Amino acid sequence: MARRPEAGGAARGALALPALLALALCAPGAGGQALEWYSAVVSLQYVDRQTNRTVCSVSESGRFGDSSPKEGALGLVGVPRAGDGDPEGCAPDTRFVVPAPGGRGAAPWVALVARGGCTFKDKVLVAARSNASAVVIYNEERHGNLTGPMSHAGTGNIVVIMVSYSKGKEILDLVQKEIQVKMTIGVGTRHVQEFISGQSVVFVAIAFITMMIISLAWLIFYYIQRFLYTGSQFGSQSHRKETKKVIGQLPLHTIKHGEKGLDVDAENCAVCIENFKVKDVIRILPCKHIFHRVCIDPWLSDHHTCPMCKLDVIKALGLWGEPEGAPEVPAAEAASVGVTVGSEDRSAGSPSPPPSTSDPALQCRGHPKDDAGESTALLGVRPALPTGRRIIPEWVGQCMLLRTP
Repeated sequence: MARRPEAGGAARGALALPALLALALCAPGAGGQALEWYSAVVSLQYVDRQTNRTVCSVSESGRFGDSSPKEGALGLVGVPRAGDGDPEGCAPDTRFVVPAPGGRGAAPWVALVARGGCTFKDKVLVAARSNASAVVIYNEERHGNLTGPMSHAGTGNIVVIMVSYSKGKEILDLVQKEIQVKMTIGVGTRHVQEFISGQSVVFVAIAFITMMIISLAWLIFYYIQRFLYTGSQFGSQSHRKETKKVIGQLPLHTIKHGEKGLDVDAENCAVCIENFKVKDVIRILPCKHIFHRVCIDPWLSDHHTCPMCKLDVIKALGLWGEPEGAPEVPAAEAASVGVTVGSEDRSAGSPSPPPSTSDPALQCRGHPKDDAGESTALLGVRPALPTGRRIIPEWVGQCMLLRTP
């Protein structure tokens, strides 16, 4: 019997993929370098000239540079002189405007410059030469409210942060209106961003592709096996239906009291090894062997042969073709055992007409009776045939006609 394919292997293969990926990520050396950066808290304070009120604002909108010390700074905001046409503060002689009484040396100040025009290091060094205590670089307009990492190694201990374009323009507009803006820079949240090394990416990619190939191959194998199993089951069911239909054509008989030619106390079923009893329903095979119907029907469905003489019942009925190379069962051997069941009103010594050697042998004794809706069959002794000749039984009415090809 064909074994039904299981889908558990495919499911286990699919579950192994996430586990393999996790193992690749957690393997030694899988993690790359971690990017650590700090946000900056920017506090602004200035006096609104229209309302004469002090305006204060605090936001964590800045980001410390990679080489900047992570510490606070404060001072009035100064910007490059507008007449110089250098808002990026890249020129070595850039002059900064700090609207504070007493000039640049009166109080610490913070340089506000735009991104672009030169490197971050150049901007920081220009502002540091003008004695700025910190440098604030606002991003380009195309980046919106985003900030980014800054590399400015070699700038010393000056605090450097970046703010968004909108925040920088807000402060620039106030300073250009000669409003004193006091800025306080504080250390914000620490951020750590893990990066996977290139070696780990290659390993994970190879593992993923391998598992995909294995899963695909398993699925193809599974569905091929399932297709073959379905086809074999369909063929097996069709074959069994045909066999059951052929077996149903074999005659049945119900044993009664005083049955002639059958000793219920001595005869037994070769399948269950139990004696026949009155009212037992028996199946009569072409070789004249009898068995319980409930015993022989399942046997014939699986084996197609008589349990005693090995006669192929299906071939004997002439319904299926004989496969090549199959040995033929001699007729004399197949008919060596038999019993006679006749009607009670027939004398036991009534002779039977001898069969003709040229005409088909017709074996019929007595008159059959119906019992509980089942046909009564008659069993007789076949005429002797030459060894090796096959016989083909054929029922004509209530008689069995034995033909030789």
